Amino acid sequence: MIKKIISSVAIATCLTVAGIASAETKVGFVYVGPIGDHGWSYQHNQSRLALEKALDVKTSYVESVPEGADAERVIRQLAADGNDVIFTTSFGYMNPTNKVAKKFPKVKFEHATGYKRGNNVSTYSARFYEGRAVLGAIAGKMTKTNTIGYIASFPIPEVIRGINAMTLAARKVNPDVKVKVVGVNTWFDPGKEGDAAKALIDQGADVITQHTDSPAPLQVAEKRGVYGFGQASNMKAFAPKAQLTAIVNNWDKYYIKQVKAAQDGSWASTDTWDGIKAGMVTMAPYADAVPQDVRDYADSVKASIVDGSFHPFQGPIKNQKGEVVVKEGETIPDGDLAKMGWYVEGVDGTIPK
Repeated sequence: MIKKIISSVAIATCLTVAGIASAETKVGFVYVGPIGDHGWSYQHNQSRLALEKALDVKTSYVESVPEGADAERVIRQLAADGNDVIFTTSFGYMNPTNKVAKKFPKVKFEHATGYKRGNNVSTYSARFYEGRAVLGAIAGKMTKTNTIGYIASFPIPEVIRGINAMTLAARKVNPDVKVKVVGVNTWFDPGKEGDAAKALIDQGADVITQHTDSPAPLQVAEKRGVYGFGQASNMKAFAPKAQLTAIVNNWDKYYIKQVKAAQDGSWASTDTWDGIKAGMVTMAPYADAVPQDVRDYADSVKASIVDGSFHPFQGPIKNQKGEVVVKEGETIPDGDLAKMGWYVEGVDGTIPK
C-alpha cells in the first residue's frame, strides 16, 4: 500500500492507493469519516474492496474529509491524478462534486445521497427508510417504556425520512410509542453520539437507534441494559447484548456495475435509488433477544416491501399536529420523499431551521 499525504486537506488525511500496477481503470473514493468508523464509511470501503476483487482496477480513497472547501480540494486532486471514476460518498459533497465535474468533463463522478446531476455526474442512494420501517416494527413490539430514542446527524431529508419511517412502523404495532429525537450535527463523533444516547436513556428510552456512524450509542445501550440497532454495518461485535439487528448498506453491485459501464463506454448520468428488493439495503441477523413472533413480523414487513404490497409511507399518515397529510390508499411519491422536511405524529422533537 502506497500512502500519499494530501497537503491541501487541513486535517492531514491520507490517500491510499491499492490494486495491481497493470490496472488501467483508476477509481477514487472520498469518505466523510474514517474507514474505521464501523458504520457508513467503513461499509463504503468494504464495497471498494469488493470492487477491487471483481474488476481489474486501481482504487484509492481519502478518509475523514470535511464537507466543504476541503472536499472540493480533495475531489479536484483525485481528478487531476487521473482517476476515471470518482465516488463522493456524503450529502455535503454534492456542490463540490458538481463544481469539480465541470472542470473535468472526461471524468465520471458518482455522488451518494445527493440530487444534483450533470453530464458526467450521477447520483445514487439507498432507500434506508425501508430498513428503518423494519427497525420500527421490532422496536414497537419490544419497547416496555413506549419511548424510542433516535440520534440524528443533520436535519436533511434522508435523516428525516428515517425518523418518520421508524415512527410510523413502530406506532402501527404500538400506537402509544413516541420517538424522541436528539440532533448532534455530526456524522461521526463518538463522544457526542454517546452523550446523546445517555440523554435519551435518561428520558426513558429503552430502545436506541441512530443515523450517525460510530458504535458509541450501542456501547452506551449495552452498558445501560437497553436495546439498540446498528447503523450502516453490523455492529454486533461492539454490543452483542444490545444490538437487535442493524441496517447494513451494500454498495458492491452498484460500484461494480458503474465502473464496468465506465470501462465499456456505456456509462450515463443517472439517478439510482434502490432498497431491500435490489439488495442495497440488507439487515443483520436478529439477536437472540428478539422473540420469534417479532422476527416473524419483521420478516413479513421486509417481504411486503419487496413484493410491493406495503410501502413505509402509505397512508393514512398524520403530521405532528395530528392533521391527515396522506390519505388512506395513497403513498407519498418519491419526489416528495426526496425533499421531506416535516415530522409525522409521534415524533418528539423539532426540525432545526
